[in-house]
Amino acid sequence: MAASDLETKAKEAFIDDHFELAVDLYTQAIQLNSTNALLFSDRAQANIKLNNFTEAVADANKAIQLDPSLSKAYFRKGVACMKLEEYQTAKAALEIGASLAPGDSRFTKLINECDARIAEETGELPIQSVETPDANLVSSDNVQQVEELVPQLPVVAKPKYRHEFFQKPEEVVVTIFAKHVPNDCIVVDYGEQIVESNGTVLSTNWKEVGAKKVEGSAPDGMEMRKW
Repeated sequence: MAASDLETKAKEAFIDDHFELAVDLYTQAIQLNSTNALLFSDRAQANIKLNNFTEAVADANKAIQLDPSLSKAYFRKGVACMKLEEYQTAKAALEIGASLAPGDSRFTKLINECDARIAEETGELPIQSVETPDANLVSSDNVQQVEELVPQLPVVAKPKYRHEFFQKPEEVVVTIFAKHVPNDCIVVDYGEQIVESNGTVLSTNWKEVGAKKVEGSAPDGMEMRKW
């Protein structure tokens, strides 16, 4: 099958939300035509849908290498880097993409979001100015009163970790994203009440639930099984 045919099928799979199939078809097309920047850019988009953000960045970088004027490759690199919380890298890519597609407001929106995230990480917040009277015309007491009007903005500490989960029929896959935290320092506590109740939350009163063993029971007409 020709690369163009595989590309067409990959686009159809993507539209139908079959993102894994789309990635596979784009990969086959790339094997036949490894100099087509669009193939790498479109596979990056499919990888983003699958939360394969590292692979998406690699695909976007390859697309940019093959065609430095491809604005959507910079956009997809920016999106994937933001998901990886690499906001400086994301902003740099988005700014180049914006210069190539000045009419695309999506770049401006994401650049502003990057600026906000970078400010959170560095603890820098916009400074609100307050007009003060001439120092020669007011007393020290009045100056103190004006200074007290300046709002004290709290600096919100950004969490160093986040998590995502994906539930399959036979298992739940939990992915922990922790920046600058060694693997041996990460402990995940799932709790024992979930095991006792076979994954069913029986109560939100944790003092009550934690004081004794929880016995699960199936609804009428159903059978309870251990997983």
